[in-house]
Amino acid sequence: MIKFEITKLFIEGLNIVKPHRFGDERGFFEEFYNKKAFEDSGLTADFVQDNHSKSRKDVLRGLHFQKKAPQLKLVRVLRGSIYDVAVDLRKGSPTYGKWHGEILTFENGKMLWIPEGFAHGFLTLENDTEVLYKCSNLYNPEDEGGIIWNDIDIKINWGIENPLISEKDKKHPAFKDFDSPFVYKDSK
Repeated sequence: MIKFEITKLFIEGLNIVKPHRFGDERGFFEEFYNKKAFEDSGLTADFVQDNHSKSRKDVLRGLHFQKKAPQLKLVRVLRGSIYDVAVDLRKGSPTYGKWHGEILTFENGKMLWIPEGFAHGFLTLENDTEVLYKCSNLYNPEDEGGIIWNDIDIKINWGIENPLISEKDKKHPAFKDFDSPFVYKDSK
């Protein structure tokens, strides 16, 4: 069975996953998800939806989450590169309000495993960047929520002052005005 390189991050539950690529003069083969291999590594999910986006450079999508049917996500880049960010929204978590950012590219092959109870967003670093992410719950527009991308308390360093943002994402509340529906479950 193909194994995955799993790197646990300082925020509990957040992981970098790197599949192995097998390449030769023809190209490469990569298995980017295998339920059994992930479960053997302690990463369990029942994915029910795959999303694919294409964006020009400097597009920021996020910070998004679903309130009642939260989504665990596995995010990867098919073309180009992104700065991918996850913010811990789990009340009682020792890292509540903390964030992690990771550069994901087609070349580095990294994926970000984002558990339920996190806000997610990304900034595209190149034109024609394509992102694919698997979700553990179906998207429901009535259930969506968000935090403003440039929140003064969270202080994400996006590396850009004026990204391209949807009108909807410009209207998300500040973190201090947010009442999180998520609760941290201590696994220790």
